[in-house]
Amino acid sequence: MKKQPALGVVIRRQAPVKLFPFRRFFRGFEDLACVRAIFGRRTDRTLRELKVEFNSFRWGYMGVNPDDGHLCVSTPYLRNGDLRHVYLEVVHELVHVRQHGEGQELFDEEFAYVDRPTELEAYAVAVAEARRIGLTERELFDYLKTEWMSDAEHRRLAGKVGVRPPR
Repeated sequence: MKKQPALGVVIRRQAPVKLFPFRRFFRGFEDLACVRAIFGRRTDRTLRELKVEFNSFRWGYMGVNPDDGHLCVSTPYLRNGDLRHVYLEVVHELVHVRQHGEGQELFDEEFAYVDRPTELEAYAVAVAEARRIGLTERELFDYLKTEWMSDAEHRRLAGKVGVRPPR
């Protein structure tokens, strides 16, 4: 490796990312009806091949790496988030894993976050699963809130995925 003379440093431009098998940390998702509905016949294979990368970001929750479709998880969120929200977020992100595999654009800047078709589909699946596990409308509404959306966007998203905002 050569020192870049103009900078006076050596920067390794290729760094390995440590990935773990999804099932090492998230077991039983292959048995959920909602996950089987996401992937169909490919459920077992997809989850067996899916990788997860943990990071120490203090912001954010989970996401899908746009380069190869692996799952990225904030360890502070994993450790401290409401367990039901973590569960629902995994379901939400699995929809994005499928979308990525189909070649859909996950971060289409043509749409606001709360109007993005890929997000609306993922939230709709998570909302249906949230209802199945017994979240109330208020709990569902709270689950949908993120720091990067305004109150108006939060209410708009809730309406688009069939969640009644509290009065």
